[in-house]
Amino acid sequence: MTDMTFTPPTIDAIRANRLRLGARIVTTSVRRVDDDALMLAVGASTQVWLKEELFQRTGSFKPRGALTVMLDLDAEQLSRGVTGVSAGNHAISLGYSARQLGTTAKVVMPKTANPFRVQVCRELGAEVELVENVHAAFARVREIEASEGRAFVHPYEGPRTALGTATVGLEFIDQVRAAGAELDAVIVAAGGGGLTGGVACAVKQMSPATKVFVVEPEGADTMARSFAAGTPQAIDAVRTIADSLGAPRCEPYSYALNRLFADEVVLVSDEQIRDGMRLLFRSAKLVTEPAGAASLAALMYPLRHRLDGQRVGLVVCGGNTDRETFARQILD
Repeated sequence: MTDMTFTPPTIDAIRANRLRLGARIVTTSVRRVDDDALMLAVGASTQVWLKEELFQRTGSFKPRGALTVMLDLDAEQLSRGVTGVSAGNHAISLGYSARQLGTTAKVVMPKTANPFRVQVCRELGAEVELVENVHAAFARVREIEASEGRAFVHPYEGPRTALGTATVGLEFIDQVRAAGAELDAVIVAAGGGGLTGGVACAVKQMSPATKVFVVEPEGADTMARSFAAGTPQAIDAVRTIADSLGAPRCEPYSYALNRLFADEVVLVSDEQIRDGMRLLFRSAKLVTEPAGAASLAALMYPLRHRLDGQRVGLVVCGGNTDRETFARQILD
């Protein structure tokens, strides 16, 4: 538990926010996958339910949080536009959200960002600046905020962002229950903790007995370090193929939300993530970015025996990749 005093989103608030978001986002599909190769990898009696957030508008869960923040901006703030920092998915969501709300977005991305994601940002009308690394990106976006008066929309931190990401967990539990089932565990990937905190917050309030596991790449383990230290921690560099999970540091609100509601953080290697990508492609016919396969990688490896025979929900958080990158990653 954390000593930080804060008020997490209630289920009533999460439901109200989902209604407010309306058709700007879609209620993504939930599917139970029954496949021989999958069962061999996770256990013959383990049920696997996928929350297919890669089919969200912009190809990831990100518009849920960005729009929740931006819908609270007044007309004057919207007239000046928004800014943000991202390796791709948040930047894409800002371009989409700005278009939806009739404003503009200027996003800062590291030079290592996937060119496909940069292209999509520009196609959505966002102005893109490329800088050396994610640390430089955060510094540059603060300059833009100060000089141009643009509203900074954080990629994963803050109550409004969590209120948006919590709609993923809300939908997941509702949809599985509509199918006549309950989940014993949910696994969701962290790229800073905004998604995991929101999902855990919703899941635990709706289904307290359901375990929530946060998964991170070994090369971007800010939440694991923060849990171990008892305070938000940072890393010096991101070293993983799952670049959209590459947060340079853990922030106070998202850390507190994860600490309150998530049960545990587990780590996966890049090769385990690649195995998850291969298996999602084979068994579920899904083309995902590495981040989207991290939850399955966690079930295949660190959680394989602990969750054997249980009903496990996996959040497939995104699918923004190009064919060449995807092919290279699953063939390496």
